[in-house]
Amino acid sequence: MSKCRCPWLDESKPDYVKYHDEEWGVPVYDDQKMFECLVLESAQAGLSWYTILKKREGYRAAFADFNIKKVATFTDKDVEELIQNPAIVRNRKKIEATINNAKRFIEVQQEFGSFCRYIWGFVNSKIIVNEMTQLEDYVATSPISDALAKDMKKRGFKFLGSTTLYSHLQATGLINDHSTNCYRRDEIICQYSDNININKQN
Repeated sequence: MSKCRCPWLDESKPDYVKYHDEEWGVPVYDDQKMFECLVLESAQAGLSWYTILKKREGYRAAFADFNIKKVATFTDKDVEELIQNPAIVRNRKKIEATINNAKRFIEVQQEFGSFCRYIWGFVNSKIIVNEMTQLEDYVATSPISDALAKDMKKRGFKFLGSTTLYSHLQATGLINDHSTNCYRRDEIICQYSDNININKQN
């Protein structure tokens, strides 16, 4: 018997299904993983997530295995080389934003002790579980992503608006938007039962 999954998922793509089943919506508490997700989400702006997912290993190689401190030291020469790299999205502004964001990420770490502590503060350190029953229930932004985007912009982050950050919050499990009939929704709720805030109003 096949498993029920989220309505947005294209189940004809095995790598997409694997990402949904193993990563999407799983809470992230590790700064390097959080940085990886931010890099990929900012790269996605204007593109499909699947396009970026297929390029993830290219990004891993191009951006020092998402080592925050190393990326923060990238130079103009590195930018010129990255623009020629077909394994990533060759957009100068996005590449420059990634380097800038690594520097801003480190500043947040220094202020809060970790970036994860900072970003989880926007959900009061509790996973928000929404009630998604159909594709029409999914939203592009929320008051939380609006507040996060505003604060991160003030801190100097780039290419991380409210829509991008809402996707980031979904992907990194701060917001559990697996649909109510998706098998992963309840698995995550059970695994993190002490850290859940059910939002019936969506």
